[in-house]
Amino acid sequence: MQVVRPDYLKMRVWERGAGATLACGTGACAALVAAVLNGKSDRAATLELPGGNLQIEWANNQHLYMTGAADRVFTGVFG
Repeated sequence: MQVVRPDYLKMRVWERGAGATLACGTGACAALVAAVLNGKSDRAATLELPGGNLQIEWANNQHLYMTGAADRVFTGVFG
């Protein structure tokens, strides 16, 4: 993760067993919390990921809110 500004972070995700992924909402939320706890970020910020931007807010009630696009990136058949 790179802190560009307190309200704008860039990150990439590597998931064990899958490799590089386009995004990870859970990881983005965790990254924001870590940045806030270390005094590097505001409690609300845009996180830029290869798959698109997410707006993450760690509200005063300690809940995390994530907003972003939901796009189909794969279609397949199993079985």
